[in-house]
Amino acid sequence: MPEAATREFWKDLQPIANCFKPDAKPEVYLPDAASDDLSLYVPFTETVSSRPLWISPSENRWCDILMARSAGLVNRHYHPHEVFAYTLSGKWGYLEHEWTATAGDFVYETPGEGHTLVAYEHEQPMRVFFIVKGPLIWLDEQGEPDGYFDVHSYIALCRAHYENIGLGAAHIDTLFR
Repeated sequence: MPEAATREFWKDLQPIANCFKPDAKPEVYLPDAASDDLSLYVPFTETVSSRPLWISPSENRWCDILMARSAGLVNRHYHPHEVFAYTLSGKWGYLEHEWTATAGDFVYETPGEGHTLVAYEHEQPMRVFFIVKGPLIWLDEQGEPDGYFDVHSYIALCRAHYENIGLGAAHIDTLFR
């Protein structure tokens, strides 16, 4: 139960007794999702890290906080599915677009859009909440496919990182839904 209500109009309302269906899994609750604890962030590239928040292996989807503490770069890629982004702090953009996102900005990426994600030098680290569906298709300098990164690649990267820092590879499994 959350903290007790004091003056809220709903203070006498009782929670649902059997809130989970028999086959439902519990929610994922992570306090301080955009934590400053760098060990929770999995190195994604040399300059950008990712804190996994929720992972669906069966749907090839994940949510994360992408972070760069200084200038950063994510390889050129496109998504065959939609991606949502909400900027928490810092400054970032795509070389292929005219906008630059800062805290409070929302971005919807259309399926099939190729781009090069860059993080700018800023007094705050770039932290962006992403909802990713499907793989990232890596692109070469001419924009041609040159590999991929999907939920299973992400899980392997996370397992290796969490094992290496002592949390254990299975730590990532707690986020599977």
